[in-house]
Amino acid sequence: MKFYISSAFLNTADIIEIAQAADELGYDGLGVPDHVVNLETLETPYPYTKDGQRRWQPFTDWPDPWVLVGALAQVTRRLKFVTTVYIPAMRNPYAAAKAIGTAALLAAGRVELGIGVGWCAEEFNLMGEQFAVRGRRTEEMLDLMRELWKPGWTQFHGHFYRAPRLEMQPTPPHIPIYVGGLSDIALRRAARYDGWIGDLITTDRAIEAVGRLRELRAENGLSLDDFAILTPLTDAFTPADYRRAEEAGITGIITMPWMFYTGAGATLAEKIDGMRRFRRDLSLDD
Repeated sequence: MKFYISSAFLNTADIIEIAQAADELGYDGLGVPDHVVNLETLETPYPYTKDGQRRWQPFTDWPDPWVLVGALAQVTRRLKFVTTVYIPAMRNPYAAAKAIGTAALLAAGRVELGIGVGWCAEEFNLMGEQFAVRGRRTEEMLDLMRELWKPGWTQFHGHFYRAPRLEMQPTPPHIPIYVGGLSDIALRRAARYDGWIGDLITTDRAIEAVGRLRELRAENGLSLDDFAILTPLTDAFTPADYRRAEEAGITGIITMPWMFYTGAGATLAEKIDGMRRFRRDLSLDD
């Protein structure tokens, strides 16, 4: 089982020390969320809470994922970086491919691209991108970006995007793609790529998703071998809980260890201490 630290809602300056501590303590990765702006009022309900309200307060930091990853890669040695999740369909695919590829190169192959199709119509509108066809555009963008990340000349002829013969440098190392979402169409999309990435979810619901992903992979003659399944779990606290998740096929946990010890108001020092205690209490250093 791999363990990733979530950097959601942290002060941007603190993320540097959190990442360095995670690297030194032996954590496997750092999760980096994505929003461009936080609008004061929304008609679109937030889909991951019962009341449709956002989990964060106004003026919470949302640093650009690729600027952040490029910086963090210079002060860490082995830590991986996964976006939780990046929304390609809000961006121009060429600018997105350039930023992601550059960060992956600077991180020497430690970038994992977690993506979603997005939920906030108002943010799409502000960015000048269509919300209604975001799923199909996301799939085509991923195909286009994979072509742009290859060495040599390339061309692309899609429904939404067309590229004449061109090349994009620098060529990054391999970038695995993990797709988020719990709907059947989202799981089908994930099954075609390198992994699935979840939001806050119970272990039972995550195990259900694993079962469905296994079925969908089998339909394409694929197994879950080398297929990543990363997710936070709302009800996993003990070594036995994590063993159960691992035995079911979950390969990685995204967590904020300080929440178990000090809570959301933890200082930076308390967050790092919580990360240290979490590894000790789960015997991860044995």
